[in-house]
Amino acid sequence: MMRGIVCILLMGVAGVWAATGMEASESAEQVDRAIDRGLAFLASKQRPNGSFDQGNGDTAAIPSLVAMAFLAKGYLPGEGAYGETINRAFDYVVSCANASGYFGDKAGGRMYAHSIATLFVSEVSGMVDRERQAQIDGVLPKAIKIILDAQAVKKSERDQGGWRYTPSATDSDMSCSGWTLMALRSCRLNGAPIPPQVIEDAVNYVRRHSHREKGCFGYQGPDGHAVTLTGAGILCLELCGKHNDTATLKASKYLMANYAELIKQDRPFYGVYYAAQGLFQIGGDEWKTFSTWMHATFLPMQRQDGGWERSEDGSAIYSTSLCLLALTVPYRQLPIYQRDETVDDEQKTMR
Repeated sequence: MMRGIVCILLMGVAGVWAATGMEASESAEQVDRAIDRGLAFLASKQRPNGSFDQGNGDTAAIPSLVAMAFLAKGYLPGEGAYGETINRAFDYVVSCANASGYFGDKAGGRMYAHSIATLFVSEVSGMVDRERQAQIDGVLPKAIKIILDAQAVKKSERDQGGWRYTPSATDSDMSCSGWTLMALRSCRLNGAPIPPQVIEDAVNYVRRHSHREKGCFGYQGPDGHAVTLTGAGILCLELCGKHNDTATLKASKYLMANYAELIKQDRPFYGVYYAAQGLFQIGGDEWKTFSTWMHATFLPMQRQDGGWERSEDGSAIYSTSLCLLALTVPYRQLPIYQRDETVDDEQKTMR
């Protein structure tokens, strides 16, 4: 499943921020330096086999998130300062797949690891050398089949269309389903024959987790972990073509009223990752206001070594990867997160 990708060269800081309607400034330079320090920290923690120490570093998920953080800044496999870092991560992730193409067996990663690894392998397709591309072409169709079969498991009306911790689960949750839907969407953009109904069923699952009055999205209903997961609901619907949908607009209002609470949640880095990706898709003043808060809040939290606190899953690798994926939103290097450039114009028209 080769993808015709035109590799985008690293943009200068001024170009990156101007592309989002923000002026290049000392603050923008500070963000760029923080990203570079974070990437250097991640590279320094990689084991020779491509995995990482600390929590869940042996699963396929962590090396996938790390590699996507490098891709998100514009680094490419096999090229430049971090080319081999990305290659080693790729090799480890692919080695985690069993004969059926399931990435989740290694170190107990389950469907989280499978979905995140599938997303990464799809995103990096077309960027790697011929040998690694052949590995992608072999494993990705199998990985997709596991996701499709897991969605097809008979579930309640509430849970139908979503995913949970294992491929055979008979229930679903918004967190796992968010990663899995992104993986499928990436694969479909990459040319994989994903039936449209599969995406539609997943979209309907996400919609059922929208709170009718508040507008937030929840974990296994419309309320649980709403501050953390509302960005996930926005992102999933936006990436599936539901821009300016009633559900996403209501959710963005909820998130704009509550995003400052993200730092108080159990998983602040997970929350800021989804909020940044989702609100960037919404665009306009929402993104500008949120990104200003994000920079003011999370940049001072960066440690001297370039990482961010190991507050989630006991892993500074995980926290740092998610924070970098949030901070690199304006670079728009990962194909899955590309944004329609008319969104800011649409926002102005709607107001």
